[in-house]
Amino acid sequence: MRKRRVKIKKGGRIFVVLICFVVFGILALDYSNFPFKKEKKEEPKKEEKAQERKEPKYYEAHLFMVGDALIHSAVYQDAKQADGSYDFKPMLELIKPISSQYDLVYYNQETILGGTELGLSNYPRFNSPYEVGDAFIDAGFNMVSLATNHTMDKNEQGVINSVNYWRQHKDSVVYSGQWTSFESRENEVSQIYEKNGIRYAFLSYTTWTNGLETPTGKEYLNNVYSDEKAAADIAKVRDKADIIIVAMHWGTEYSLGVSYDQERIAKFLSEQGVQIIIGAHPHVVEPVEYINDGKTFVIYSLGNFISDQEGNERLTGLMMSLDIKKKVDIDDSVTVTVENPKAELIYTKSYYGRKRSFKVYPYSQLNTNLLSNYSELEEKYKGVVSSRYEELQWGVTGVS
Repeated sequence: MRKRRVKIKKGGRIFVVLICFVVFGILALDYSNFPFKKEKKEEPKKEEKAQERKEPKYYEAHLFMVGDALIHSAVYQDAKQADGSYDFKPMLELIKPISSQYDLVYYNQETILGGTELGLSNYPRFNSPYEVGDAFIDAGFNMVSLATNHTMDKNEQGVINSVNYWRQHKDSVVYSGQWTSFESRENEVSQIYEKNGIRYAFLSYTTWTNGLETPTGKEYLNNVYSDEKAAADIAKVRDKADIIIVAMHWGTEYSLGVSYDQERIAKFLSEQGVQIIIGAHPHVVEPVEYINDGKTFVIYSLGNFISDQEGNERLTGLMMSLDIKKKVDIDDSVTVTVENPKAELIYTKSYYGRKRSFKVYPYSQLNTNLLSNYSELEEKYKGVVSSRYEELQWGVTGVS
C-alpha cells in the first residue's frame, strides 16, 4: 500500500520556518533578568563605588642635619687658593656621600656670609666668604638656618650681602632667619615648601645677639625669638603645612646639659604645632628626645660641624637623620609622624703641615692615628646625646 505524500505549499513552508525561529528564540532567552524570574540586586551608588576603590596614600621624606659652620680664620685660610678664591669642598668630602642621599639636608651657618668685600674676620666678630655656602650646596645641603648671635657682626651690610647670596640659590636652598625688609620677612615666613608630597614650613630664631641689637625699625635683619613672634609666625603656616621645622639658636655655650629656658621654649613651640626642633649655639652636643607625648622631636644642640675651637668637646659634633612620614587616608584625613631617629658623631680634624688642613670625619672613620682616644670620647658623647632617649639608633650612613 502506497504511503501518501503530504505536500506543503510554499506559503506553509515559510510559516513553519518562522515558527521554528520563534521557538528557538524563546528557548535562547535569558530569563534571569526578568523581574518575575529573579530580583535584580540594587547597584551601589557612585560614591560608594569610588570609596571601595580608594586606598590610603603614603609619602616619605628623609631629613639630614648637622650643626654649626663656625668659620675661624684658620679654616678660611686653609681654604684659600692661589687665585684668591676659597674652596671648602675638600673639608666636607667625607660627609658629602652621606648628606647628598637625603631629601632635606640642614645646617646652621653660624658666621655671616658677608663676602671678602667686607673683609674676612675672626672671633669675636666674624665674616666668612661666600664659598662656604658653595661647599655646603655642593654637598647636598638645601636648608640653612641664618639667625645666630653673630648675624650682626658686620652690621646691616653683612646681612644684606648674606641674604643676597642665599637669594641667588633660592631655587635649590630654603633659608630662614635673616631678611632685608619686613615685606620679604612676611612673605618668606609664610612660605610653604614641598618635598616628596610633604608640605613643610621652616623657621629660624635666635635667643642670643651678643649685645649687637638690630637697628630700630629694622628688626627683620635678625630673627630674635619671642613667644609672641613665634606663635604668630607658626599660626600663618600651621593649617597649610604637614610639618613645621624650627631651628633654635639657644642654650648655654659649652654646656652638655639642657637649660630650663630650652625646655620651656621647646614645650611652647610643641604646643603651637612644631614637630621638629633643631638646636644650635652651645657648640657641643646635647641630648635629643621626643616631648609632648611624642608630638615633637627635639635636638637640643648638634654642636659644631666645622670649627677651629679648642678641645675635643668642641671639635665633636653630631649628624642626625629623621624619617618624615605622611599618610592620607580614604577619608582624606592626614597623619604625619617623625620616626627612626639616627645619630652619628663627627669630628673636625686639623693637620699641621705647611699650613693647617681641616677635614670633617664621621667617628666611624676615625682611628687611633687620627684621634688617640676616639673610642672613649665616642662612648662619652653617645651617652650625653641618648641620655633622654635611649632608643636612639647609632649610625648615619645614608638613606636605607
